[in-house]
Amino acid sequence: MTNTRLHDRPGVRQARISEFVVQRGETSVEALAEKFSTSAETIRRDLTVLDAAGQLRKIHGGARAVSDGGEGFFDARMRRNTLAKHLIAEKMAALVKPRQTLFMDTGSTTLICAEALAKIKNLTIITNSTRIAETFSAGAGGASVYLLGGLFRGDNAQTVGAGTICEVANYRADMAILTVGALDAGGAMDFSNQEAMVARAMIGAAEHVAVVADHAKLNKRAAFKICALAGIDTFISDRAVSKDLNKALLDAEVNVV
Repeated sequence: MTNTRLHDRPGVRQARISEFVVQRGETSVEALAEKFSTSAETIRRDLTVLDAAGQLRKIHGGARAVSDGGEGFFDARMRRNTLAKHLIAEKMAALVKPRQTLFMDTGSTTLICAEALAKIKNLTIITNSTRIAETFSAGAGGASVYLLGGLFRGDNAQTVGAGTICEVANYRADMAILTVGALDAGGAMDFSNQEAMVARAMIGAAEHVAVVADHAKLNKRAAFKICALAGIDTFISDRAVSKDLNKALLDAEVNVV
């Protein structure tokens, strides 16, 4: 089957339009119509569907990635770079041992990691994510799950704020598994100050810090710093990092997986 015929299937075409917009950041209806060998009217209908699903933002004359200026809505983030996140989860699962105690913060990558880790026996999980808590409670590993209290934010199904940070101090974990919004030679960052504060608290109460981030977040910046590279023990991504970033990680004595 040719690519053109594949593009004629709305679901396939819309998925590829979403990927294309994420890669470009922003593009026009005309560019999409040429790329996918279809009419501008069809592209506009596709953009309406994708906008309603939270996968992009339809703007005048084109579309913009929902990650522009931030990470976007959680459900849209779950559909972005999914294969990369599953690869990260497989690598993460190889590093976790039965009976360990883990902090896990809110994120699409940590949620996919949770699906893999939920098979490991007798873990103790401390998290501010109700989705991660549910994943472990339903898993075959029989994890003990502690959900941190605090201000509940329904958009990301998480608790944040002073109450959450205070509760983190009541625990000690073998490892904190953290997702980030961006990472460069200066360190790990997030687009949310509240989420960055929770991550910093978890770092302070863990023996080992593991940061998980797919390739799209590398050599990028966000407003709120989580930690310097030296504050990370293990960094897990789906691809080899750039030469400059790899050097910075090695100089900071970070184990790159």
